[in-house]
Order: sequence, then structure tokens, then C-alpha cells
Amino acid sequence: MTSRRTPPFGRALCAMITPFTDEGLLDLDGAQRLADRLVSEGCDGLVLSGTTGESPTTTDAEKSALVRAVADAVGDRAAIVAGIGTADTRHTVELALEAEKAGADGLLVVTPYYSRPPQDAVEAHFRAIADASGLPLVLYDIPGRTGTRIEPETMLRLAGHPRIVAVKDCAYDLLGTQKVLARTELAYFTGCDEYVLAMYAIGGAGYISTVANVTPRHFRSILDAFDGGDPDEAVRLQQLTIPLTELMMASGLPGSVTAKALLGALGLPSGPVRAPLRPAGRDAVDGLRAAYAELTAHSDMVGTS
Repeated sequence: MTSRRTPPFGRALCAMITPFTDEGLLDLDGAQRLADRLVSEGCDGLVLSGTTGESPTTTDAEKSALVRAVADAVGDRAAIVAGIGTADTRHTVELALEAEKAGADGLLVVTPYYSRPPQDAVEAHFRAIADASGLPLVLYDIPGRTGTRIEPETMLRLAGHPRIVAVKDCAYDLLGTQKVLARTELAYFTGCDEYVLAMYAIGGAGYISTVANVTPRHFRSILDAFDGGDPDEAVRLQQLTIPLTELMMASGLPGSVTAKALLGALGLPSGPVRAPLRPAGRDAVDGLRAAYAELTAHSDMVGTS
């Protein structure tokens, strides 16, 4: 079996939404309740203030408060990885230091977006953040949103930094991923829910999932089945997720919108999204509920509300 690179965060991570009150304020009590549920149902770690957590529209103070609240709620039961990525190196370093003070166990750092820096500047950006903080870094490669890839050659160089330990991979390039896996000790997490089993089978460390906000136990069961020597069951469990994953991640609505819509429909902490995002319409919510019900009906491994 392919060797695994597992950082301190575990295998099964959820890119957690950021709950808000009906008035649009940060809901720390809701965040603590949701975090406790996710960890109780199989999440090894929680990624806070990623795109799913609406990081573009939360303040620096809200990001720090969220880390503190969730860390208090889960204690040592799960790792807390704080999303700190911005398009500004100096601001990102500031967020890294604040997240460390707030109690994060690791940092998720996305490629600088919009400005589209060349590869030497991308490398310098990540090194500056890794040098500034004592926390391990997860590099977030999602060129479809940032406009800039972390090229495999750049990744190979960055892998030599002692605090750069993992990658959240949304590059949709399994060949490039395998080139880096074969030559480094970087732990690769898929950030694309449809690739959970595929990435794990080629030596990935696990996943950072948006859909796991509503189905944490089911997604973990895919990895458990594979590790237990039952690849056919792992395939079955992965395939069961297709309708819900498609509606949540490929329907034209952002994952933060669909995750909050379904969590709210299930009576779990969520709240509204912040502008410029808009809430899901009734038809979308009905479709999400139907896909969730179908998934839960076909697998006794799925966490329910």
C-alpha cells in the first residue's frame, strides 16, 4: 500500500462554515455547537475561516475570536487549522501571528489572488509566512479561484521548509500531485469532495471537505473502509456522495451558501451568508434536502441531525 504522510491534523478535516446570527453577527455559541458535533461525528480537525467560512467578509478580530471559541469547545479532541490567506503578504503574516496567539494548531495559506504573482514571488510569499510563525502550514492550491497555480516545481522547493507540511489540493492535476508525493513528505489533502477516495488511494493524507459540514461520519467512513482493506466498500461509499456533492459544490452556488442552506434546513447552526453572497433559493434547498435524505437512507454510517 502507498505510504502516507500524515501531519498533526489527522485524516478527516472539515472546512467549517462560520455561523452568523439572524442579524449577520458572528455566532460563537453556534460555532461551538457545530464544532462539537463535527468532532463527535468523526472530524479529526476543523479548518476555520477558509472560503467556506466566508473569510473574505469576516474581520481579523472575528477570525481570532472564532479560533478561540472553537478551540475552547473541542479542546484536544481535534486540531484547529486557521485560514489566514490574503493577497497581501504583510497582512497574511499578521493573521498568522494572531491565529497562533488565539490557539490554532496550524495555518491554511492560499496562493495570493488577483495579482497573479510569478512563481518566485509565490514561493517568497509562503516562505515569509512560514518563517514568521511557529505553526505548521498547509498550502492551498486552487488556481481556479486565485488565478495562480503553485507549480509542482515550486511545491518541491517549498517542501524543504520545516514548517510547510501539507497541501490542500484543488488543482485538478493528479499527475502533478503524484510527482510531488513521490519526491516529498508533504501530506496532500484533497479539497475536492469528489476526489476523496482517488486522492487517498494514490497516497494522499485525507481530505478537507465542505460537504462534511453535514455528513462528517459518512466521509470518514470512506477512508475507514479503504484502510480496513475493503476498497469495494470505499468505492460504494464514495459513489453515494455524488448527488449531494454535485448539488453542494457544482450547482453554480458557492459551497458556503449550500452548506449553510442545508445545515439550516436540518436545524443546525448556520445563519445567513454575508453579501455579496446571497442565500440559496427554495428549489435549491429542497434539492439539497432530498439528496441528503437519499444519502442517509443508503448508509448507516452517516451522521444525522
